Amino acid sequence: MQQYKIIIAYDGTAYHGWQLQPEAPTVVGMLERRFNDVFKKNIKIIGASRTDAGVHALGQVACFSLDSPIPSAKMLWAWNNALPQDILIRSCEEVADFHPQRHVSDKTYYYHLFKERPLPFLARYGFHSGPFDDEKLAEAAQIFTGTHDFRSFCTGYERENTVRTVHAISVRYLSRYRVYRIEVRGPGFLRYMIRRIVGACLDVASAKHKPLEVLEAALAERNPHQHLFVVPAQGLMLYHIDYASKESTPNEYQSTKVSPS
Repeated sequence: MQQYKIIIAYDGTAYHGWQLQPEAPTVVGMLERRFNDVFKKNIKIIGASRTDAGVHALGQVACFSLDSPIPSAKMLWAWNNALPQDILIRSCEEVADFHPQRHVSDKTYYYHLFKERPLPFLARYGFHSGPFDDEKLAEAAQIFTGTHDFRSFCTGYERENTVRTVHAISVRYLSRYRVYRIEVRGPGFLRYMIRRIVGACLDVASAKHKPLEVLEAALAERNPHQHLFVVPAQGLMLYHIDYASKESTPNEYQSTKVSPS
């Protein structure tokens, strides 16, 4: 049995998320179906992150196994030629005993905000929010760094443990595209957590008389039924994933960083 690791980029606009759904188009469903079309083999792909409907990725990491090995270069060329234009496998390599959800040290997500109406070919990759105080936005984001119970910033009570660690959040203006990029890094996130955090920060940064203490109170309340804004999925992108090295079995993690660079 040969295992393979792939890094995938995709535009999530046309898909109901990454995870397989029997009655809806998904990224993993398309990948598996087109692999079967080309190689006449069924595979089960396991991804590092279950991105939601409309969310994009530049560095999604996944793995699968084959009982009859296929050279990775041949596989990459043929598989990509069969995929639609909104999905691209960026790399494919043979690995041993690798699991994309284990030993993750950091997942980096981007969220893009436009104060002004964006160019048409950028619009589907960000949210046109209108005016906001970017300094206040950056200050608000720092409230969420560190380890907290993020129950107020997830979908509900579907997980018993809602404590997560956010290593860093930064806000940067990219003048070339007239877009504000919010970068969020951490080992793992709850469903809708990043979109709720960004939406809450934007809510405060867009209102002159809404203090930062509103966010601190919401975080402390640990109640998912908040009235703060939730930004839409289209502005969110999984950028890359870092893995911790595993010294006990060096063949498993030969590189500590998986990046789309």
